[in-house]
Order: sequence, then C-alpha cells, then structure tokens
Amino acid sequence: MTDLTEESGRLARADGVELAWKRRSGRGPAIVFLPGFRSDMEGAKAVHLAQFAARRGQAMLRFDYSGHGASGGRFEDGTIGRWTEDAQQMIDDLTAGPLLLVGSSMGGWIGLNLALARPDRIAGYIGIAAAPDFTETLIWETMPAPARQALLAQGVIHAPSEYGAPLPITRALIEDGRRHLRLTGPIPLRCPVRLLQGQRDPDVPWRTALTLAERLDSDDVQVILIKDGDHRLSRAIDLASLEDVVLRLLPV
Repeated sequence: MTDLTEESGRLARADGVELAWKRRSGRGPAIVFLPGFRSDMEGAKAVHLAQFAARRGQAMLRFDYSGHGASGGRFEDGTIGRWTEDAQQMIDDLTAGPLLLVGSSMGGWIGLNLALARPDRIAGYIGIAAAPDFTETLIWETMPAPARQALLAQGVIHAPSEYGAPLPITRALIEDGRRHLRLTGPIPLRCPVRLLQGQRDPDVPWRTALTLAERLDSDDVQVILIKDGDHRLSRAIDLASLEDVVLRLLPV
C-alpha cells in the first residue's frame, strides 16, 4: 500500500512570522514546489506532485510563503525578495541534498532566485508558466498612468482579478521586484531546465518561456508549449504532462 503520510509543521522566521509547510522523506533529489502569486501549497499541482512523490517514495517539500495559505503574515507586506527569503529558509532548514525545483508562475521567479543562491544543490528546475520579472513587465509597464500615480502616492492599489478578490499591489512589491529582474541579461543557471507553458495563458505571454530559455546559460533546456493550455495548467492532461516531465528529471 502506498504511504501518503506527510509531516507538517510551522517554521518561525526571525521576526516571529510562522511559515506553514508539508514534507515527506524519501529518495532524492527532493521535489520542492514553489506556488504562485496568492496561491498556496494546496493547489492542484502541488497536491498532485505530493501524491506522485508518495507513490514513488520521493522526498518532497511544499509550503506557503508569508501572507499566503496557512502561513502567517500579511500578503501586503510581501515582496519578491521577502518570499524568496521564505523559500530559502525552508530549503535550508527542512531539506538536505540535491533538489528539483518546480515553480508555478511567480514560483518560477522564486525558483530562479533559489537556484542562483544555492547552485550546488539544484539537480533541475521546472517552470510552469514561469513569470520572472512580472511585477515590472506584466504589472507596472501595463498599468495606466492614473493607477501608477495612485500607487506611488498611496503605496497600494487593488487590482481586479479573475481568480477571486481584488489583488493588493504595493509600491514595495514593484520597487523590490526591480532588484530581482532576471530577463534583462544572461542567467548563470546550468542545471537541466524544463519550461511548461500554455499558449492560451491570459496572464503570462507564452513567449516569456522562449525569452527565459534564451537567457539561461544551460544548454539542457526544453520548452514544452501546450497550445490549448491556460495559466493554471491544472487539467488532468496538464498534470499528467507535469508528472512526465518531473519523472524524466529524476534518477531511475
């Protein structure tokens, strides 16, 4: 019988904010799932990978950034740098050995930051509709002038979202994002990379995956375009594709 047991807990940051996590032990490399902007570790892709890891006996870690899911803290206080630090504390404190990073949307950006910070530990990187630089290219650069002025003056605005309540966009998010831009030059990442991208993604243009592939130093890069795929890539057929990609990057 497959053991679906996961250990769960909370990891305290230095400022007292507690971060929620779930993990299972097993063979390496450990799969680390990095959720997207205002998403969490209970999404379809994270849960599917947890079930896959259980069936295979693979180590895995999934968690929520501060202000997301079951973690403490306010979403409005988060930035790309802050959430990258959350993720780095998670892998430093809760994992050992090589890692296979799987980042969804914003998690793809966080995953790049982690891979560059801990290159010796990264066995592979998978981006699912990866959205590096989205605070600049997809938010700030597309924001109407009145909204920009309001953001700069008030420090926060609330943008409509197809996924639920309006999204708080803070000045700190935009300004901090500029310190972590990745698509402006070469990305010194040399591990195997796989990029899954829907061509009917309304949030992240599919050509972003091609730009990211071009910027990476690694020669072992594959872009998988799903013509009818959306941003979530959470249909049964998408999850099967994700599982196949993960499996091919794991040792036999």
